[in-house]
Amino acid sequence: MSDAAFEGLEGAGDLDPENPYITNPNTEFRDVDSLTESEAEEQVADIREAVRFHDYRYYVLNDPVVSDRAYDRLFERLQELENVFGLQTEDSPTQRVGGEPVDELGTVEHVAPMLSIDSSGDEADVRAFDERVRRTVDGDVQYVCEPKFDGLSIEIVYEDGRYVRAATRGDGERGEDVTENVRTIESVPARLRGDHPDFLAVRGEVYMPREAFQEHNKERVQAGEEPFANPRNAAAGTLRQLDPSVTAERPLDCFFYDILAAGESEGDVADATASRGALGAADLDTHWIEHERFPDWGLKVNDRTRLVDGIEDAIAYRNELQDAREDLNYEIDGVVFKVNSRAQCADLGTTSRHYRWAYAYKFPARSETTRITDIIVQVGRTGRLTPVALLEPVDVAGVTVSRASLHNQDEIAEMDVNVGDEVRVERAGEVIPYVDEVVEKHADGHFEMPEACPVCGSETERRGPLHYCTGGLACPAQLKRSVEYFASDDGLDIDGLGAEAAEQFVEEGLVEHSVADLYELTVDDIAELDGWGEPSAKNLVDELDGSRNPSLAEFIAAIGIPEVGPTIARDLARHFGGLDAVLDASEDDLREVDGVGETVAGEIREFVENERNREVIERLRERGVTPHVESEDTGSELEGLTVVFTGSVEGWTRDELEAIVEEHGGNATGSVSSNTDYLVVGDNPGTTKREDADAAGVPELSPEEFFELLSDHGIDT
Repeated sequence: MSDAAFEGLEGAGDLDPENPYITNPNTEFRDVDSLTESEAEEQVADIREAVRFHDYRYYVLNDPVVSDRAYDRLFERLQELENVFGLQTEDSPTQRVGGEPVDELGTVEHVAPMLSIDSSGDEADVRAFDERVRRTVDGDVQYVCEPKFDGLSIEIVYEDGRYVRAATRGDGERGEDVTENVRTIESVPARLRGDHPDFLAVRGEVYMPREAFQEHNKERVQAGEEPFANPRNAAAGTLRQLDPSVTAERPLDCFFYDILAAGESEGDVADATASRGALGAADLDTHWIEHERFPDWGLKVNDRTRLVDGIEDAIAYRNELQDAREDLNYEIDGVVFKVNSRAQCADLGTTSRHYRWAYAYKFPARSETTRITDIIVQVGRTGRLTPVALLEPVDVAGVTVSRASLHNQDEIAEMDVNVGDEVRVERAGEVIPYVDEVVEKHADGHFEMPEACPVCGSETERRGPLHYCTGGLACPAQLKRSVEYFASDDGLDIDGLGAEAAEQFVEEGLVEHSVADLYELTVDDIAELDGWGEPSAKNLVDELDGSRNPSLAEFIAAIGIPEVGPTIARDLARHFGGLDAVLDASEDDLREVDGVGETVAGEIREFVENERNREVIERLRERGVTPHVESEDTGSELEGLTVVFTGSVEGWTRDELEAIVEEHGGNATGSVSSNTDYLVVGDNPGTTKREDADAAGVPELSPEEFFELLSDHGIDT
């Protein structure tokens, strides 16, 4: 990128034009081992500046100027430098992976009360609001019109440009402290850009984009988890996680749309809701100026927000946005009109509950009322029982709905819902319709989940709000789903073995016990079934034969551990390097893996400690299904050996050393665990790895001893 191009690039104004990682992100790096501490600190500062700039271009402007590969290269270099030289800071871009889990979320008092907004779907009410505004204030009235996001409202506080805390709206005065969870959201900057107020409290909306929501729900279903009812529930549930690492794995985003307070310090800031013109920042005198300033500070805004000259244009904007609603990648349920002038807002004031200077014009509800004719219980791959309401068919937002989710026993009890009740059914986008509330009660009491599985008759057990069949793979429903998932794209990707084939094989008795039975099927077995012939049967048998040597990550994902999808499976494979190491890992060992918190670690241990699951894994092995660790070389001299490096080794880069281990069948990981065989200690080693090795009883090797080890295994370096 030329200097002229750099200077004309939006967002580059305050950046160092000499920073090579902005102007040329593909700049070659020197070996980390060759850097002095001061050189490392300088490079870290430059790369952080570059990464923040590229985050801004991507998340705020939606206009990246580097490839994903170039960005990943910068990010990984920053992580390496911080780890080797101990240069991590809270506001570093690398610190979005999530902090330590907590037992419960605390509460914090808001800088300024987060009040609600009056709303209506009736145009007459909207016009009445406009009349009240014009009767109260002097001069013409402009409105800032913005989508009414269907997410979770939050307050975020910055001091001296640094992210300090975040809280949910709560009761308007106090909210839940979600600081660590919000920190993981990529569109929430850890540091502000440009000429920002010293103290700034902003209001934003955390949401899960529609496409990301659909993909995330697909992953949850495939992992045997209950899908979220809608994007709002997904965002709210994710933001309230006790384990920030779980939040970090989920695709949350954030729009910013209001300043709650701004000034030189928190103590000097006036209550923004009492007087919109007295924020301690005199130049922020309209909502539209806020909207224009936010991107300058690195805060993402919605590009459909508009400034209009009166209520007619505001209503036209609302109707235009309603027509575009289904094309948006986020859920909205109306439009918010805000009086633009802060001085006029101050004249209008507030009530104890809501702002008098804002109004929400809601869209028609995507819900209808109907009657429940029956309630059935479905059984998923992991044995989870899901109650489903069968309905008198009703049109909801142009789609005929005849069944809707009831989620779980707790939801059923809270709604007090049963067969015969008149209920309100909601549908949002592509989300599975769900029962939202009982409109009129006709039945006595509420539906109770069965004590026996409706498919196999095994006892059911309750775990938290969910019920499970205890029949395991002896339950045909679980077996069908298990086979389907094993062969899916997220499993071993076996063409020709979809949901229909899985159901047919189980019902016809070809698969009786587990997915391992698939590898005993013959062409004749399959060809005799309805809808099959010898060519299609042979193709499937060939596919099955070709799936006997999956990668370790594919195998871990395919066996169906709850909460473990392809991403976590890949991380487990990289960390442990072998199936037995994964199966033998303790919860503490598992939690050392990126993306694995307390919940996921517990699910993995519960799965592998189940005797039936271990039998399935052994039967797969007996039938020739042998997972392998992917590496560029098929050498196996170091197979089963896990090595960690710390410090520098003269003449070698860290990447080169790790490549030697992995190319010969070993596993080179970034952190020490009880599964680590050796810690290789070079010059200027980190203290953390050595302390971890000492605690875990992992022996240390000098570089010379490491090369002797390689020589003993016939590896020439």
